[in-house]
Amino acid sequence: MRHRKRTLKLGRPSAHRRLMLANLTCSLIQHGRVTTTRAKAKAVRQLADKMMTLAKDGSLHARRRAISILHDPLAVRRLFGELVEDHRERPGGYTRIMHLAKARVGDGSEMSVLEWSGPYAGPKAKKAAAVEAEA
Repeated sequence: MRHRKRTLKLGRPSAHRRLMLANLTCSLIQHGRVTTTRAKAKAVRQLADKMMTLAKDGSLHARRRAISILHDPLAVRRLFGELVEDHRERPGGYTRIMHLAKARVGDGSEMSVLEWSGPYAGPKAKKAAAVEAEA
C-alpha cells in the first residue's frame, strides 16, 4: 500500500528531482510565472509555498535554509525582499495553477501555468505599469 507517501517522483532520481524543483522554483521567483507540465506544477507549488513561509519568517536562519534548498542567493534575496511584501497578510495559498487547454505537441503532456497569487505580476508587468505611469 502507498498510504501517506507524498513524494511525487516525476520519473527521476531523488537528486535530479530535488534540483529540478529548486530550479523551477527559482524561475517562478524571478519571472512570476512558469509554464510546465501539470505534475511538475503541483510539485513546485509545494516547494514554493514552503519558501514563501520561510520568507515570511524573515530570520537569518530561514534565509540560510532557503539558500540551502534553492541554491540561488539572488532568487532568495528577491523572495525575501519584494515578493514577501505582496503576501505578508496572506495565510497560505501563495501560488495558483491554471490548466492550459492545449497539450504539449511533442508528447501530449497536460500543460499548466504556475504563478504567484495576489498582486505580484512579474517584472514585465511592472515595466509596463511604469511606462504607462510616465505617459
